[in-house]
Amino acid sequence: MIHRRQVLAGAGALAVAPSMRALAQQKTEITLSRQPGILYMPTHIIEKNQLIEKHAARLGVPGVTTKWLNFTSGGAQQDALLSANVDMINTGTGQLLLMWDRTKGGVKGIAASSAAPLVLVSRDPKIKTLSDFTEGDRIAVPTIRISTQSILMQIAATKLFGPDQWGKFDPFTVQMGHPDAYIALRNTVHEVKNHFAAPPFHYYALKNVPGAHVVTSSTEIIGGPLSQAQFMTTTKFADANPKIIEAVGAATEEAKLMIEKETKASVEIYKEITNDKTEVADILELLTQPGMMDWSLYPQGTMLFAAHLHRIGSLKTLPTSWKDYYLPGIHNLPGS
Repeated sequence: MIHRRQVLAGAGALAVAPSMRALAQQKTEITLSRQPGILYMPTHIIEKNQLIEKHAARLGVPGVTTKWLNFTSGGAQQDALLSANVDMINTGTGQLLLMWDRTKGGVKGIAASSAAPLVLVSRDPKIKTLSDFTEGDRIAVPTIRISTQSILMQIAATKLFGPDQWGKFDPFTVQMGHPDAYIALRNTVHEVKNHFAAPPFHYYALKNVPGAHVVTSSTEIIGGPLSQAQFMTTTKFADANPKIIEAVGAATEEAKLMIEKETKASVEIYKEITNDKTEVADILELLTQPGMMDWSLYPQGTMLFAAHLHRIGSLKTLPTSWKDYYLPGIHNLPGS
């Protein structure tokens, strides 16, 4: 088991800085954002139990308050972070890599929080594999081209049809938040019959939509786990607020341990914060499925994403390691 002293061993490096950094104003009103779905459950635990506030006070920064915002797509979160409307976001690998590159290292990850699989679900009986998609088919993804789901489909197209066909599925994708995409799947006359879903929305579809079935998953495409949710911020914010960054790492670790040890209580917190009406028993059943309890704090599979994005020209700079786009607080942990 990874203990907090391991997770935060490198966090002290953030406090060692030029004199101008020491003069920066420590912020105490923190705004964070996330997307819908149970893979963001660590953030719900952090919010409910005020874990950032708790660990900030322990680290010598009392009086911290947090405000949590919900966005339906990583693209909207990306815009909010870059415009300084939020201080930190929790979203997918694609957004982290693209922002890190486009800001020349001005955005970096703090800690991962979930590697639960994404699942492509269809209610169209003719769609059994990715090769079955043809002109006119529509696949709901959170953000066209840059969402984790869109990039996964690009990687899959490269494997299926060759490197020059990486964008083959892009014309099929339509931008929809997960709740709206699930509603579309339930509507038998809606043109969107396919949804590359984050949990629990694939579970809802398979349980409640007639004919819904699995086409593929992030695990199948990548060949293993892939970090789906991670905290990230600007290096400007991190430099000015090293203790807040350390508190976020500690809060994420504590939330992980609670979900593992007190799963039912954690699910009840998730339901309270999100107003999800799903029965606790159903969510607990979902969490027994492969990969659903992977709340690792270190990134997984992200360098595969980076290599793909660099090859197609979306990333100008190819990172040498995942540590290039993550702050030092978790550099002592394994990662990929």
